[in-house]
Amino acid sequence: MLTYYEVMTTDLGLLTAAAGKWDSMAAELKKVEDRYGDTVQKITMGENWIGISAGLARTNFAATRDEYSAAQIQAKAVAGLLRDAHAQFTDLKRRVESARDDAIKAGMTVSEQGNVAFDHAKLTPAERSAYQHDPDGQTTIRDAVTKWQQHVDDRVKAVSEADQGVKIALEAVVVDSNKDAFGKGDDETLNGFNADARDDIEVYEARNAEDIATRINSGDKVSAADYAELDRSFRDNARSTEFNQTFLSGMGARNTLRFSNKLSDLAHHDDKKGKQTYLDLQRGLAGSLSHAMQDPKSAFYKDFRAQLKTAGVEKFDLEEAAERPNAVSRGHGQQVRGYQSLITLMQNGDGYSAPFLHDLADDIRSAEDKKRGGDPNVWDLQGDFTGERGGWFANDPLDGLLGIMSKDPAAATSYLDPGTDHRNDNLQYLLKDRDWKFDDTPIWHGNIEARSDLESEGKDARTGLGLLLESGTTGHTPLGPNQDPWPATPHTEGQARIMHDVIGGIGPDQSVHENMREPLARALATYTADTHEILAGLDSKYISAAGAGYFQDGDKTHMAVSQKDLVQFMRGLSEDPEAYGTLHKAESRYIDLSLEQIPKEAQGPDVTNPINKAGTALGVMSSIREDVINDGRTAGYSEADWKAKLAYHVIGGAVTPMYFTTAGGVSLAFGDAIQRGVDTWAWEWGNRMKGEVDAKVNPQIADEYLEVNNQLPIMIREWAKDRPEIQESFIQDYSRDVLEGRNRGTETAHKYLTDTTN
Repeated sequence: MLTYYEVMTTDLGLLTAAAGKWDSMAAELKKVEDRYGDTVQKITMGENWIGISAGLARTNFAATRDEYSAAQIQAKAVAGLLRDAHAQFTDLKRRVESARDDAIKAGMTVSEQGNVAFDHAKLTPAERSAYQHDPDGQTTIRDAVTKWQQHVDDRVKAVSEADQGVKIALEAVVVDSNKDAFGKGDDETLNGFNADARDDIEVYEARNAEDIATRINSGDKVSAADYAELDRSFRDNARSTEFNQTFLSGMGARNTLRFSNKLSDLAHHDDKKGKQTYLDLQRGLAGSLSHAMQDPKSAFYKDFRAQLKTAGVEKFDLEEAAERPNAVSRGHGQQVRGYQSLITLMQNGDGYSAPFLHDLADDIRSAEDKKRGGDPNVWDLQGDFTGERGGWFANDPLDGLLGIMSKDPAAATSYLDPGTDHRNDNLQYLLKDRDWKFDDTPIWHGNIEARSDLESEGKDARTGLGLLLESGTTGHTPLGPNQDPWPATPHTEGQARIMHDVIGGIGPDQSVHENMREPLARALATYTADTHEILAGLDSKYISAAGAGYFQDGDKTHMAVSQKDLVQFMRGLSEDPEAYGTLHKAESRYIDLSLEQIPKEAQGPDVTNPINKAGTALGVMSSIREDVINDGRTAGYSEADWKAKLAYHVIGGAVTPMYFTTAGGVSLAFGDAIQRGVDTWAWEWGNRMKGEVDAKVNPQIADEYLEVNNQLPIMIREWAKDRPEIQESFIQDYSRDVLEGRNRGTETAHKYLTDTTN
């Protein structure tokens, strides 16, 4: 491990000076080779010397000249490696210097040995006295010193790791690689000069990494130092196309998948104590694949994809799968398919190119889609691959890949968008045509196992699809905890088309798969500016565009869909109380927005229309809530539990913390003028629930605050506080408009909600 002092004091110019000497050596060797060819070797070319001795001489002299040539190649390669090392070290040293300078600017000192300390000399006497008597301030400074020390140390470590790569390259470049079956080559030596010498450090690191990975694959004993070196190689060359493509080319697709499986076996079965080591290597391997497969036009990309298409449907050993079935079952010892191993690996990485994600999804679909000649049962396995124990394994490779793709919203949208011509059928395939049943359960007749299995969907089925739909319809990655969708998020035509087709495809069923409800609710909530108008049913533009799926209004794209499909889709989502809560929160926030957009001094329809629409939208929400509860299909919750979970979901963000994060990552504080109504309503509700000793009463409180004639009057009164011209009688009139809208919304919803108890 290099030290800070060594990094800062080493004269890197010596590397380029040495490189020049090696180039000079190559030039001198060229002169010797030419003289040798023109004098010594030339003797064997004439007609005067014949016989066995002449033949032997011809062979030996040619081998000697090959050595002169190889020596030149090796010398030039060493020169190139030294220059490569100089470029790397120069850049990395600058980063160390930058880290030092930044630390000094932050009030630190950095010694010649790289030790960081707080610069007390810059303090005034008063500041120094305050520091000595302020324990919190001292803690803050200690934390800052630790942070800057780590920053400097990390930069030094990067130089040290690069140095290790240079060492590997310089040791490997002098090894004779020109060998035949007898250990010799054209130079007729067992250990001559390297005619295949390369001047790229990353190539030698890749070959060394391949050697270690191959030994791991073979079950050979591999030292801890080798594991550490392989990890360093992946980490240090994460952005090197040369390293990653050289490594993967050497391994080939099959051995790459075997290697990933071997790491999984070691991490989850054979050596759990060293689990982190193997998981780190999988992350490195996934990163290598990600970076190598960036350019779909490259020869490497085309060749490796072709290899994956073949290996993707082949069977491989994996202990996790082999041990799942009963020991006497037909499935005991079962193998996994290559694509299952590949997606398991890819889940450990990120940054995959959109072309690679799309091509891979298309190849996996071709392997399983009967219409394309695939086998719908190709991924079938016995066992439960969910939860902490088996959830890491991608038994459904396409769904796993969809989850990976959801991290790239643009790739998600382009993959799902049917287009104006509806030629892209990926969305149709995933929503309607695909066979999602990959879990096999053996059928037993007494002690005899039948030749057929019961097929079912896994507990995590369609999880990736749900995330992909959220990403593809919103333009942002799937939201996490304490993140709420913004109800007026802008959308593109492609995103709107996808959402239209999702609603039209799933809505009539009035049921949505449980693993898709929350991500789809978050997605739909970003369209609240549109769904608000669709539910109100007063804007003809939405009615006219319902078939096309969207329309343009200036520079804005609006999603349009039939009122019936929307209500039924919302009904399906609402079996999950948190999904319903997401929709209700978004609608409430949009109502606040629409009220704030009413101009000051506005009168008549300019005021009553927005208020009536608000009542209509919440009237629909109330009817959906009532239908779900009366139907008894509340995702396995009791009525009270459903209401309680809904309540905590709706008011949680309003109570703690006092802000929420929008889809675009912007934090909006409650109390802003545009959200005061929601703030007050949710705050009053939350305080009631916190103050209630009997938790059983909470569902009743939820009912009370979710009633339209309770929620909206609170919000309207808050809105009116900024408008002194609005008299109390007008506030009450507006509340009456709300109730009229609620009745209209209730009637609208009742038309479309059918009995779903069967």
